[in-house]
Amino acid sequence: MSNSERTLHLNAFLMSTGHHEASWRLPESNPHSSTDVRHYQNLARIAERGTFDSVFFADSPVIYGNVGRRPVGKLEPTVLLTALAAATEKIGLIATASTTYNDPFNLARRFASVDFVSGGRAGWNVVTTAGPDAARNFGIEDQPSHASRYERAAEFLDVAGKLWDSWDDDAVLADKAAGVWVDSDRVRAIEHEGKHFKVKGPLNVPRSPQGYPLIVQAGSSEDGKDLAARYAEAVFTAQQTLEDAQRFYADLKARTAAAGRDPKGIKILPGIVPVIASTEAEAKRLEQDLDDLIKPEYAQIELARTLRVRPEDLPLDRQLPADLPDEDTIEGAKSRYTLIVELARREQLTVRQLIGRLGGGRGHRTFSGTPEQAADAIQLWFENGAADGFNIMPAVLPSGLETFVDQVVPVLRRRGLFRTGYTGNTLREHYGLERPLNRYSGALAGSVRA
Repeated sequence: MSNSERTLHLNAFLMSTGHHEASWRLPESNPHSSTDVRHYQNLARIAERGTFDSVFFADSPVIYGNVGRRPVGKLEPTVLLTALAAATEKIGLIATASTTYNDPFNLARRFASVDFVSGGRAGWNVVTTAGPDAARNFGIEDQPSHASRYERAAEFLDVAGKLWDSWDDDAVLADKAAGVWVDSDRVRAIEHEGKHFKVKGPLNVPRSPQGYPLIVQAGSSEDGKDLAARYAEAVFTAQQTLEDAQRFYADLKARTAAAGRDPKGIKILPGIVPVIASTEAEAKRLEQDLDDLIKPEYAQIELARTLRVRPEDLPLDRQLPADLPDEDTIEGAKSRYTLIVELARREQLTVRQLIGRLGGGRGHRTFSGTPEQAADAIQLWFENGAADGFNIMPAVLPSGLETFVDQVVPVLRRRGLFRTGYTGNTLREHYGLERPLNRYSGALAGSVRA
């Protein structure tokens, strides 16, 4: 296929034994895989065999929910990415890091380091961490407000960008004869002073292979979409229907244009949790087998926490109560709250049925069927203004990823929708994005993100 053709972008969202909350209870699953680097290296190699653009690891500085419900231990993802960089050659490596409970200098340095270690394959999923439990891990009694978290995130990204640009690309001379390692005029302090941060700079790492890591964002609230329009180059989102996905896609592309950026420079990837088998009936059976392993009493407590109600307000065999809190009163995960409520109302689900739907993907779209049906579902959204690609979230790992790579990817390739091999070496090249210019490089400064 020619480089001018629009083709899918596929990211593998990797989570311990899989995205279905009961996946760890299957006989095939290793309940200790969440801290086993060899497990993740194997998954990354499988995704690379399928020529995925990238693999991605979510993260949070807190244990959410009942610690006994499913494996919750997590390796720090940027550390894990360095191990995956050594085990792979081409695939992009994306990790989540919070702007609420970190500082710009440390994260800018960390992701620049991963970019060097991986040869230009690093990506940063920028999140603002919600919830009082996370706040208390950092000596704060309650979470900052939704608006203040996003205000801080915007300044955080601005500072990180300045730090990545504090070295010119050609600053390192390594002139042994003259005894000059770096041209000091090409390394500069950034002297940032803002509402949330005061940072002198420069960064203590030269400008990395990609210039910046790929910037990913995953919030779908109004504030989240505005942040994405200004800074993000890929967006992971949860959408349940084609119509909802089309509205989100059109809205975010329009906001990106209004922010003075080319809408083609932001790739939108809805999440999908595929359960694939040779027949639709077999896929449905596999999905039901997983749902049957959910412990509803645990899931009921977690749903109540998300909806800001008491567990006793959610009888398993009744629909959601009519008097749920309004989204405007929610300070954390606003868009996911609305998605869950709208899903339950639209399909008239009981709490037990809703728990089953959420058990597979926590609000992301779930799908069960044949490889051809999975390809049909992906193609429909891709060709009808709903997606630039997909965040593939296998229900069970590694088997779900292997099935997708070996059975769905070949169908997408035959249809001319997906690459047959890598054409570049960096994560930006996989996503069809230019390497950003340095904002401090004279006349070129105006062409990069502010």
